[in-house]
Amino acid sequence: MSRKWPGGCCPSSRRSSRSAPPEPEAVSDVALALGGGGARGIAHIHVLEALDELGVVPSRIVGSSIGAVMAAGYAAGMSGADIRGFALETFARKREVLAGLWRTRPLSFKDFVEEGGFRLGQLNARRVLAAFLPADLPPHFEDLRIPLGVMATDFYERLECEIDSGDLLSALAASCALPAIFRPVRRKGRVLIDGGIFNPLPFDRLCDRADIVIAVDVNGGPEGDGSGLPTPMEAMFGATQLMMQSIIDTKLKLRAPDLLLRPPVDHYRVLDFLLTRQILDETASFKEDAKRAIDRLLGETPGYRPVAPKPEAGASTA
Repeated sequence: MSRKWPGGCCPSSRRSSRSAPPEPEAVSDVALALGGGGARGIAHIHVLEALDELGVVPSRIVGSSIGAVMAAGYAAGMSGADIRGFALETFARKREVLAGLWRTRPLSFKDFVEEGGFRLGQLNARRVLAAFLPADLPPHFEDLRIPLGVMATDFYERLECEIDSGDLLSALAASCALPAIFRPVRRKGRVLIDGGIFNPLPFDRLCDRADIVIAVDVNGGPEGDGSGLPTPMEAMFGATQLMMQSIIDTKLKLRAPDLLLRPPVDHYRVLDFLLTRQILDETASFKEDAKRAIDRLLGETPGYRPVAPKPEAGASTA
């Protein structure tokens, strides 16, 4: 990524060999892209905690699917540790998770009809997220502390779209609406599905909007020794992973982020949310890996100067 230098040129273009090279302008913007991957996205928490411990506040976050959900909590003001605690509490007991899912059913025939009638195996993403997200999550993008972009796919227009204003819950529902699990989401006259279908790791949405771009890829891929055939569900999810990985690899060849982080989560499945504690425990060392990599990147960036966190509303600035 190019850096800005005084006079609009890089130091090597200066003709005088006797003058000292100019100091680069301060680099302060660190933007974050969080990818999709279902329960594998629990590992995003390690990166959020690493940023907190380094005192790095992203200037903007863009996420797809589970990455958008994690990003929304962080952009709302939750720390990485807060999100960890909430995730562990939410998915600690199978019975409570099933009870939460049961509460997402249509409560009347009118709701049933308005939501598209009977759709085998497809859940209402907005209802599910409302049941499992923090109750005090801000309702609108404009209420967030950090600017957020949520990726979705416009089904009929056949293009990706980044949502960054208006109702937050419907945007998150659209970003998570993997067709095999959730029905499409209607938002402002558009029919939207999972953001990962077109952009599973949306770091490219940040490349010209920040000095430093960090991307976290939790997509993974099918694992096995080929001794048996995958089940229909495994084949469907595995095929989606392969498609998404192809998109990510192609984008990386065109223009890579400043730092790409990949937690070791390939062997977890999309719906393994009940393994939240196990995922966090088994990938615990990744937090220090991420922290060192981020610290090294910032240390190697000429003129890096972190942006101070914005004071909370009503807080003294003296």
